[in-house]
This record gives sequence, structure tokens and C-alpha cells, in this order.
Amino acid sequence: MTLSKETLVLMEKLTQAFGIPGDEKEVSQILRESYKTLADEIIYDNLGSIFAVKKSKNPKAKTLMIAGHMDEVGFIVNKINEKGCLSITPVGGWWNQTLLGQRVLVKTKTGQKIKGTIGSIPPHLLSDKDRAAPMDIKNMLVDVGQTTKAETEALGIVMGSPVILEGSFEILEGNQRLLAKAWDNRYGCLMGIELLSALKDHELDVNLVVGATVQEEVGIRGAQTATSLIKPDAAIVFDCSPANDASGDKEAFGQLGKGPLVRFIDANYLPHRGFLYHYIDLLEANEIPFQYYQSLGGTDAGAIHKSLDGVMTLTMCICARNIHTNSSIIDVSDYENARKAALCLVETLTSKTIEDLKKVIQ
Repeated sequence: MTLSKETLVLMEKLTQAFGIPGDEKEVSQILRESYKTLADEIIYDNLGSIFAVKKSKNPKAKTLMIAGHMDEVGFIVNKINEKGCLSITPVGGWWNQTLLGQRVLVKTKTGQKIKGTIGSIPPHLLSDKDRAAPMDIKNMLVDVGQTTKAETEALGIVMGSPVILEGSFEILEGNQRLLAKAWDNRYGCLMGIELLSALKDHELDVNLVVGATVQEEVGIRGAQTATSLIKPDAAIVFDCSPANDASGDKEAFGQLGKGPLVRFIDANYLPHRGFLYHYIDLLEANEIPFQYYQSLGGTDAGAIHKSLDGVMTLTMCICARNIHTNSSIIDVSDYENARKAALCLVETLTSKTIEDLKKVIQ
């Protein structure tokens, strides 16, 4: 592994931060601390998206927006029963079979994090029919160790309290794979910091606006408001996409260790052809491994590319196994190659280049 100690520390800090859609402030505060020494200005939209601005000396500079998203999939409390246990509603996409027996953190009104677990009925107490059927999230209960509703409420847990699954940051054996919750999309948050750090002493021909949006997992909402704030001429989206290689299928889209993704289609986005081909040419010229990728999901690019009068947009993703769980895995070489690719790409994007790339589809 060639990742620096500083990068590993920041990886752990960001992945372990608490930040479901609508409650991303803890992640935002970590980003702000990093941005303060790397940018000319820090700006926010009214939903909480945060961006660092590095201004060009070119008075006619184009604006390049680069965005990850801060939020992770989680839950909110929708009921507290008489035994002090919690019913929960998912915020973002969950598969219910990943949840029973998992440990959770419930955030109170004052910001305290209360430990608990999603209750699991022992199999020998279930009928054959119930044992064969997956349990719906609406029937799951979170146990925070209290005996009455009043005791749970006294902790500061209320209707709407946010909940996440615990998932520690671990370097797996061999030092090539990293395990944590929330790689989707603390990866994108971290890449923004790494890019700003690498470009700190560079004079750019574009106004560079790098940051992270809110509420991506519930409908790419922050991307809409942030784009309205920034009004970019071009945009790059960092995100973490599902790997499909654990079975050994070498033809499946999303292979760990095969490089960053060239995402040519997804559920809500088609890349700008000029920008896409420019990126592929750059990857090939710099001998950076990459893989083509298609997805049934989406990213913030889905909102950004159709904002204003249209924004030339490209995604720069890596893949992770077990996405939308508390145990996702990324490959170190994918991260390093994505970082190299991002730096190479941004350094090529002058105001003239952006204008010329726009004309490719005209």
C-alpha cells in the first residue's frame, strides 16, 4: 500500500462520521476544516451542500464544479413502543436481509449517539414459513437497552431521530482492500480534498469549485441546489458504484482492482460525448487502467447535467463491494488510479478546452 498516513487517517475520519440524508453536518464540518487551508472561499447552498472555491486569475475563466456527496444511507425513528424499542424507516436504498442483528447508532436531539441493535428473533422460535421469508424493515425493532418508552425518550430519542449502522474502518489482510461503512460516498468527499491539496500551489485557467452535496441518496436534491448556486460551465462527479465481481464473473461490470470507471450510461444520465472521449483519451495517454461501466442506479450527475441550460458533465467513480451496507470494500489501487486520473483531467481543463469540448456535440 502506498497511501499516506494522512490519507488513511482522513479515510477513517470521513467514513466513521455520522451523516444520513438531511443530517450531514458532521461530515460538512470535517470538510470545512480541510478546505480552510486549501481554498480562497467556502460556500454553502441552503440545504447544506459545501464547496471550496479556488479562483482563477483569468477574468473570463470558466467554472468547473467537482462534487461528491456527503450523505450515507440510514434510517429515521418513526415509533417508540412501550418497551422502549424503536421502529425505523429507511432513508435511502436498503436490502432488508443485511440488517437483522446489526449494531446501530441513534443520534439524539443534542447530538449524543446511543448504541443499540436491530433485534433478531432466534430461528428456533420461528415457524418454517417465517424462517424462509425475509423480514420487512417495517417489522424490525431497534433495541437501545431501555425498558420503557419514557426511558428511551429521556435519552433524547424522538420521532425523526437519525440512525446509522456501525461499520468500523479496517485495512484488510494484504493491505490492498479497505473495509468501512459509507464508502458511498465518503470516497467522493475525500477525492475532493486530495484534488484541492494537489492543486494548492497551481494557477488554474478555470475557477475550481470543489465540494460535496447533501441528500443524494434520496433523490439527488443537493446537486440541484448546489448547481444553481455555482452555475458551472462543466462538472465532474465523484461517486462510489456497486462492484459485481465477488462471484468470479470476469465479464460483470465493476471489478475491484481494475481501475476507475468509465460510466457510459446509468438510470438518469448520459455523459457528454466530448467530455467522455477526452477523459478516455487522457486515461490511455497516461496509461491509467480503467474499466467501462453501466449502472441501473444514478449519481448527482443526473441532476447536474440537466440544470440551468445544460451542464457538460462527467462521472469519475470507483466501485465497491457490498455497497449500501455497513461493510463496503474498495481496492487501494482503484483509489490511487482515480486520484491520478482526476488530477490529470483537471490540469487539462482550461477555459478554452471546456468551450471546445462543448462544441463536440453541436
